[in-house]
Parts: sequence; structure tokens; C-alpha cells
Amino acid sequence: MIDNKSIIENLEKRLSAYTEDPKVQNVGKVEKNTDGVITASGLTHAFMGEIIDFAGGNRGFILNLDEDSASIILLGGGGNIQEGEGVKTTGKKLTIHASDELLGSVVNPIGLPLDGKPLAKKGKDMPLERIAAGVVEREPVGTPLKTGIKSIDAMFPIGRGQRQLIIGDRGLGKTAIAVDTIINQRDTMKGQKPVVCIYVAIGQKQSTIAQVVDKLKQENAMANTVVVASGASDAAALQYLAPYAGVAIAEYFLEKGQDVLIIYDDLTKHAWAYRQLSLVLRRPAGREAYPGDIFYLHSRLLERAVRLNEKNGGGSITALPIIETQAGDISAYIPTNVISITDGQIFLVGDLFNAGIRPAINTGTSVSRVGGAAQTGAMKSVAGKMKLEMSQFRELAAFAQFGSELDAATQAQLERGKRINEILKQPQYHPYSEALEVLSIAIITNGFADDIPVEDITRFEQEFQTYAQKHHKKLIDTLSGGQKVTPDVIKEMQKAVEDFKKKFKV
Repeated sequence: MIDNKSIIENLEKRLSAYTEDPKVQNVGKVEKNTDGVITASGLTHAFMGEIIDFAGGNRGFILNLDEDSASIILLGGGGNIQEGEGVKTTGKKLTIHASDELLGSVVNPIGLPLDGKPLAKKGKDMPLERIAAGVVEREPVGTPLKTGIKSIDAMFPIGRGQRQLIIGDRGLGKTAIAVDTIINQRDTMKGQKPVVCIYVAIGQKQSTIAQVVDKLKQENAMANTVVVASGASDAAALQYLAPYAGVAIAEYFLEKGQDVLIIYDDLTKHAWAYRQLSLVLRRPAGREAYPGDIFYLHSRLLERAVRLNEKNGGGSITALPIIETQAGDISAYIPTNVISITDGQIFLVGDLFNAGIRPAINTGTSVSRVGGAAQTGAMKSVAGKMKLEMSQFRELAAFAQFGSELDAATQAQLERGKRINEILKQPQYHPYSEALEVLSIAIITNGFADDIPVEDITRFEQEFQTYAQKHHKKLIDTLSGGQKVTPDVIKEMQKAVEDFKKKFKV
């Protein structure tokens, strides 16, 4: 029988073995180099995510700990690493240097500038991995984050601190929505804090990333934006780290009490990079060859999106993750995982895109679980019925194809739906201010444009907006305030539409 004294002595011996001089204990050697993954022995004090230095000057981080060895993922090259080469732990976790100087620049996931700018000197090192803020530190999402896209702001509003998924097949305009949202943050609504934007490009072609950066510069939106880029030609380790680097920079601004918008473009490629690393690490493959912890990969990332209460600074991180589907299959593994983590999704479909409806948002499967809480009184008062009317219109339009005769009420509903459909079309890189969004939606939902032919609605909207800005500036200023649209404002709007119709040529 073993007494308690011997158990305690045994534990003390084992504990002392781990508290000896780490400089002696934390030196090991390379056992093998397999596809950029280094297996090393002798690192008795190593921990997950720790930075490891190689004798030849390379660097990596630990992604797997076995009983008598550690698997190290390299942060760069490493083809020259030989068996027997010395390695040592640093006692440091992966960090990225975040600073206000990063605004307007393009960096890689370990903070090195890719646009020729010097390294940021001020600021602080932010950990890539961090436990998300707890419930006590948060407050409910209630302040709008305007995208400038009518269909989103009216039917699927996004609040500061929300996680809204953008999902759809390749080439349907997912990145376009994200870029438009960044562009729209140039102009902050009265009484609201400006938004810092972070665009994380994961596994994309360098030319595609360059086009996005160039467009943001053209639209004067780059000054308030940081781009974290990890291209398709970069190592899988850098693609894996990219979104964590982006949210670490976001948390630097969050700690200063600022509002941040972060775009992850896209998390499908992020999951592919992690799957590649996991298979090389010989972790067991599960569904679709992904490892068992693939859900945790994205949940620990997206949980860091937050709206902090005033006691904790009052800042926010709003996340817009992007997921690419195959043939519209949102029931695949990664899409269902991310849908269950986020607070709603904007689902883009090919049928609408091919029919000329841009953005091609499916109003039936898209949803915002924050809803009207993230809308101003003005938008809520004019757009309340829009989503229901759009869903009913799509159902009626499908039914009307059979050619049966429709009663007058159904015919009127179809005609109204066609006009709503037209008003929600919006060109790329052309976000609207809230006042113009409310104006366009109000004239349609109140029936002021029912006598305008469907094919002329887009032109009518554009010309009326220009007319209203020039001749009804007081109306635009009223709508800009965000207050609920009163019957008097609706009457003023109706009069403005009637005056404009006299000049409008059909």
C-alpha cells in the first residue's frame, strides 16, 4: 500500500524536473523534416503555439505535442534544415506588432510589410491566439454598421459587434459586398464613431489581392484600412495564421475603444490550409478529410468578434467571414459549421446573379439574427415590410409562370414586387448613404413609383436622388438624422416625387 507521503514526494520530484533551468531543458534537436513540418525531440518545456528558433536561423511554432517529440510548423522556407540541427524554445507565443502606423498598409500574417513601407515602431505586440471576451464584458449589439447596400441594410442589417456570414458560390460577388462595406466606412453617420477596417485575404492570387488594394486606394478607403495578405503561393502555415493575425490587429484598436470591421476572405481556404497541416502532422482525418477540431478552428476565431460595454472601453469588432460553396450546397461540412457560429448569413445564388440581380441575395435563406436592433428608426420604419413582400413576390412570381389568371390584388402585389426587385439592384463599388437608401426604399414601399414602368425604375431612382439632393436638401438632412420617418416626412417625400415626375421622361 502506498502512503500519501510517498505520493507527495514523487509529485515534488516531477515538479522540480519542470522547474529547473529552462536554458538547459529547452534545447533539442531535429529528428526529421517532412513537407515543411519538423519533428524535434528534447523540448521538455515546450507548449502549444510557442515560437521555436533553429540553429540555422529559421523560425517556426509548435502545432503538435507528442509524448517524446514536438511537431514544428515553419514560418518560411526550411528546405535546408537537416536532421540533428539544434532547436530551442523561446518561451514566447506567436504575436504580431499592431500599431496605428499599420493603417493604409499591406502586411503578411507575421507583420512584415508587403508594400515596401517601413516596419511600424510604435504600438504593441498582440497575441495571435487569445481567449474571447466573456459575457460580463459584452453588451447587446444595437448600433448599426452600414454597408451602403440597400438590400442588406434594409432586410439583413448588421450591427457593430455582430458576426454576419457571406456565403455563396465562386464569382457571385461575395468579395464585392465586403469591399463595398469597407468603402462605405469612409463616411461615418453623425454621432457614431468611425470604423477601422481590416481585410484578411487567405489563399487568394496575388493579382486579386492587388486589385482589391488598388480599388480601396481609388475610393480613398485605404487610409482607414489594414490588409493582411496570405496568397495562394504562401506556405500553408501563413494561410492558417492569417485570420488570427487580422483579429489580433483588430483587438489592438478594440482596446483603444474603437469600432473595427474585419473581413475574412475566405474561411474555406483557411480550412483547406489547416487540413493540409493536420494531414502532414498525421492527425486522424474525419469527415471530408478534415481533422476533428475543425469546428474549434473557426469558433475560437469568430468568438473574438465582440461589442464591449462602456466599463471595458465600449469598442467593437464586427466580423464578416466569407465562405465559398460548391454548387450552392450550404449543407456541406464547413458551411454548416460557420453558419452555426455566426449571427446570420447573406446567401448569394447563381440564378439571381445570372438574371441580372446584383447583389444576388436570396431573401428566403438569408437572415440576420440581430435584426431591427441594428437599424436606425428611419430604416426600420420604411423597410419593415420589405423582406416579407420580397419573399411573397418570389413565391407569387413562381406561381404566375403557370399562366393562370390572377385577381387584381395579386397582380398589384406582383407589380409592386417587380419594382422592389429593381430598386434593390445596385452597381458594384457604389454604396449609398443612409438618407438615399431610406429615400429609395420609401418611394417604392409607399407606392409612389407604381406608375413608373419597371424597366425605368433604376433610372428614375438615380435621377430622383440627384434631384432631391439639389432641390430638397432639408428632406435629405431629415432622413440623415436616423429618426423614425413621420407621416409629415412621407407627405413631403410624396410631393417631391410628384414634382419630379413632371420632369421625368419615360
